[in-house]
Amino acid sequence: MKKFEEKTIKTTQIFDGKVVRLQVDDVQLPNGNTSKRELIKHPGAVAIIPITKDNKIVLVEQYRKPLEKSIIEIPAGKLEPGEDPEKTAVRELEEETGYTTKSISKVTSFYTSPGFADELMHIYLTDDLEKLENPPALDEDEFVEILEVTLEEAKQLVREQRIHDAKTNYAILYLEMQELR
Repeated sequence: MKKFEEKTIKTTQIFDGKVVRLQVDDVQLPNGNTSKRELIKHPGAVAIIPITKDNKIVLVEQYRKPLEKSIIEIPAGKLEPGEDPEKTAVRELEEETGYTTKSISKVTSFYTSPGFADELMHIYLTDDLEKLENPPALDEDEFVEILEVTLEEAKQLVREQRIHDAKTNYAILYLEMQELR
């Protein structure tokens, strides 16, 4: 057994939903003892940092039920089975903002909550936005408002905790670091 590895003895599926699957694993710990791990399995997600020609960040405000409030975020969405993350990023950009792009670059990937979930978030950047004449419709259960803000305004939204999620905070920090170069 590798250092720190927890060997799965048994998996019990609790829930299989549209977005996540919940399971409880019985595991053998490195010291030989056993324990239980509650795990959320997620197909992965993407987010895109869209920058307009006048150097504004395109953000969306939407209600997040787990938080019981609206927050402001970079456009993002769940990967569909077998879908290329880059294609997902462009799709989400189009659906949520009405912009498209022909040029995106990968910034990073990170696990959102590795203590209990396997969701891998891919972050992309584009500064080659083009407004769509006929943008695709949002999902029927999705309601967003589009904001275009400067980096300074985005940092103020962070201070106000209106931007209050990891992916968007990462995006703001990334843009700030690029500005310092």
